[in-house]
Amino acid sequence: MKFAAKKIDLASLKTDCLVVAAFSDGTLSTSAKQAQELFGLSIQSLYDSKDFSGKVGQAITLHHVSKKVGKVLILGFGEEKKCTPSTFRTAVASLGNALGKNSDKNISLLVDDTSIEGWNSEHKSRSCAEILVHSSYQFTECKSKTDKKTDLSITYGSDDTPSAKKGMVIGEAIGNGMNVARKLGDLPGNICTPSYLAGEARKLARKSKSLSTTILSEKQMKDLGMGSLLSVSVGSAEPAHLIIMEYKGAGKNVKPHVLVGKGITFDTGGISLKPGAAMDEMKYDMCGAASVFGTMNSIVALEPKMNVVAIVAAAENMPGSKATKPGDIVTSMSGQTIEVLNTDAEGRLVLCDALTYAEKFKPASVVDIATLTGACVVALGKHATGLFSNDDDLAASLLESGKNSGDRAWHMPLWEEYQPQLDSNFADMANIGGRDGGAITAACFLSRYTKKYKWAHLDIAGTAWNSGSQKGATGRPVPLLTDYLLTR
Repeated sequence: MKFAAKKIDLASLKTDCLVVAAFSDGTLSTSAKQAQELFGLSIQSLYDSKDFSGKVGQAITLHHVSKKVGKVLILGFGEEKKCTPSTFRTAVASLGNALGKNSDKNISLLVDDTSIEGWNSEHKSRSCAEILVHSSYQFTECKSKTDKKTDLSITYGSDDTPSAKKGMVIGEAIGNGMNVARKLGDLPGNICTPSYLAGEARKLARKSKSLSTTILSEKQMKDLGMGSLLSVSVGSAEPAHLIIMEYKGAGKNVKPHVLVGKGITFDTGGISLKPGAAMDEMKYDMCGAASVFGTMNSIVALEPKMNVVAIVAAAENMPGSKATKPGDIVTSMSGQTIEVLNTDAEGRLVLCDALTYAEKFKPASVVDIATLTGACVVALGKHATGLFSNDDDLAASLLESGKNSGDRAWHMPLWEEYQPQLDSNFADMANIGGRDGGAITAACFLSRYTKKYKWAHLDIAGTAWNSGSQKGATGRPVPLLTDYLLTR
């Protein structure tokens, strides 16, 4: 998929498909009016015949328009005066689905004349590029036969060409980053192992002079005292890896922003074995790591003048003969001891050592991303990511980036009153805090390892993948994370 932005003259336009906006109150965008007059279309008759209502996401195509314009696709954006970033994204997402079903090679997109409060050409073109790249994703790596993709060129029409170009570059990078995260998430656990993720980090480093990668082995982690992380991988034949990617786009004295991803490439629950139903979806327990990979791909593409460190704690949680047992006590890199009451609460065990390791970079901020708790899904469903933080300004920045990108989070409490639920009679803490407030006590556990810097935790258990007939990784929260980093 190739993108361009320029001012489009309908009279001289040559395209397979022209996309214009219309609204549910019967009004047409300026571009739609011009197309109707120039090509002799009767868009109003579509309203009269009830074939088109203009509701958000509705699309209708008029064929054989002229010698130069093959078809005109009219896209509904709802009520003109109530068009919001959310309705705009919904409409463009439906366009992406429609484009995936035809063989057009070039598309001219004239939707910049939709009016959205607070949004300019950059916002709209960025959303279009991101969503259309996202909609082009197909998982074909494990299929014997695949459909050949059509190379698609998309031209975004705007009078403010510089802003539109800037937006398309950012949107394309974010969309590609989301698809990187989706592919890693969708790969099965027998392919996407901790070693596979280490190889992907090395590949990314070879693409950019600004990115370097370091892979720590289990022996190196043991020497560092990462007994908590290693307690998760000890039951598996697959060795754990701590993957560090350093993007250096600014000077040595500029503090980096650190992303830490949970990379449990398959989670059986360990000795605390999960139920068999839907256990296949536990390949998605590395979607925090996948989102870190996706975000770093976006950063490498955009080359911002900043420093970013990505840390991925990659391990497989299996019930082998050497596996950690409920009641075992392990010592984390920080020196704090943990009573492992439930081996299925393993994400926090790998993250706590990775968060301690992050101290060495003297970070400006640290954000960890993890499919951490089913409790967060119960609390927030599939729409919002759970956000916990020890710094209100950091939390506010992440919430704002979620709003800007349409990849929203919700600020959850991290109060001291929850901490006693982690008390243990035999160690410094237990790794679970009981049923009540499960997402909160998981964040409380992590907070004990983040006292030396500004930190936020994103629980993406509800937002990282979809189940059912549309099963697959979503690529979230790559848009939120990339926006957050770019606004730093």
